[in-house]
Amino acid sequence: MFQGETAITVDDKGRLAIPTAYRELVVGACANRLVVTYNPFELGCLWLFPHDEWEKVRDQVNALPKVKAAHRDMQMKLVGAATVVEPDGAARILLPASQRSAAGIEKKAVLLGMGNKFELWSEQAHLAKIRQTIGEDDITDDMAALQL
Repeated sequence: MFQGETAITVDDKGRLAIPTAYRELVVGACANRLVVTYNPFELGCLWLFPHDEWEKVRDQVNALPKVKAAHRDMQMKLVGAATVVEPDGAARILLPASQRSAAGIEKKAVLLGMGNKFELWSEQAHLAKIRQTIGEDDITDDMAALQL
């Protein structure tokens, strides 16, 4: 569904414009509703899910047994922080200030289409992540099977 990398500007009010290439998808496939939440695995990144896709993720995360601290942490970061946003007439969404601050997202950011969701990275975190290479010791069996 979503793929590609787009440099994004966040305005002084914390809004970002959905790139033109994704606007029809967001209106049609997402019923013009996205859910913004933390990426529990990477610093400097927020996740933006289409509402229907989000409901599946939310239900899986909430089904995790709450007796494990890692499960509770994931539930807090994903479900507890989830905010529904709808693009305005100019195709802009308002990112929650607390999430922008925690992820270090300021004026410049990078929006990545990752199939079933978007990732919104602070410019600095994205640059640092992109500059990291995947070493031989990092390659999993699943990655080794890819024919790239």
